[in-house]
Amino acid sequence: MVFDYLDAGADDEITIRRNKDAYSQLELHYRILAGLSPPLDMSTRVMGRDVKIPFFVSPTAGSKMFHADGEVGVARAASAAGAMYSLSTMGTAAPAEVAPAVPAHHPKLFQLYVWKDRSLVRDMLAQARENGFHALALTVDLTWYGNRERDHRNGFTVPPAYTAKQTWEAMRRPAWTWDFLSSPEYAYAAVAFIRDAFDPSFSWDDAEWLCQEWNEGPVALKGVVRPSDALKAVDRGFDAVWVSNHGGRQLETAPAPIDVLPSIRDAMGGIVVDGGVQRGTDVLKGLAMGADAVAIGKPYLYGLCAGGEAGVRKAFDVLTDELERAMGLLGVGTVRELRARMAAGEELVRRRHPSPRDFPDRGALDRGYGGGVF
Repeated sequence: MVFDYLDAGADDEITIRRNKDAYSQLELHYRILAGLSPPLDMSTRVMGRDVKIPFFVSPTAGSKMFHADGEVGVARAASAAGAMYSLSTMGTAAPAEVAPAVPAHHPKLFQLYVWKDRSLVRDMLAQARENGFHALALTVDLTWYGNRERDHRNGFTVPPAYTAKQTWEAMRRPAWTWDFLSSPEYAYAAVAFIRDAFDPSFSWDDAEWLCQEWNEGPVALKGVVRPSDALKAVDRGFDAVWVSNHGGRQLETAPAPIDVLPSIRDAMGGIVVDGGVQRGTDVLKGLAMGADAVAIGKPYLYGLCAGGEAGVRKAFDVLTDELERAMGLLGVGTVRELRARMAAGEELVRRRHPSPRDFPDRGALDRGYGGGVF
């Protein structure tokens, strides 16, 4: 039940596969003899704050269901890595529990969902403000809840329901079960998990109201895949947009965020991207295609499942090492240089040209796939 909640997507899981596959369609056209030596400078600026690495943990629900270290362990690991930390409204630790795990000066983002109850929204904002969260992200692609069929089959609940099936599955996974039984029972800390609390009628006017209510620091609109919506977000008071399809967990056959990122980059500045990022090379591609920072989900959650806080630290180490190696081989010594070279028209990263092997029917190339790039 817990693994499938982490691993699954909506409906037939086409979107979640496309998110990852889209990165494989991007080639890295490396430069040789660049004369670079480690360590490289991977620092950048995200949501108004300087960070040591250009990727950070995406806000994800219910971290304690994966390991008792939960959000607090993830926050410590992110802080140690020099990455921005972000906390979900649907976390199993409240802002007041997480804040002491992160130095006061360290960048922290609070993610908020669209709730019907305005007093609940104000309470969430107050909790974030009082506990030193400098930035806010409003998630707007979950007003209608996605159809996650693995959750239906498993009878997913938070905390777990003690059905015969769940009990049997827990017995088959003694490490997780021991962690669960030896720790306090978890639940969503900030709010009760009631799908009816989401507000499908939430509009642009409501989003603008939220920006005015926060008035504390940068605020991003999370769940954007259209340039027109990105421009509208800026007009309504948002400082950044977060290109995302909710990890392929909402609308089936939605576009992969990395595919739409360049068109949104052309429309505005201040961009975060997520979805399908599982390697340091993916982080590099996201930066090259126009993101100011890249958010990761599954990589750090897999680490959390495997080893708690230590597993998250390991995930950060692996991704940081992969990113530095990719930058070195690509011949760019800093994130700023990567962006500058791409902006100058140097195609260090570009979409793969199709080959005849991709189209056994040669006529497919002649009917519209030839002459260039996907």
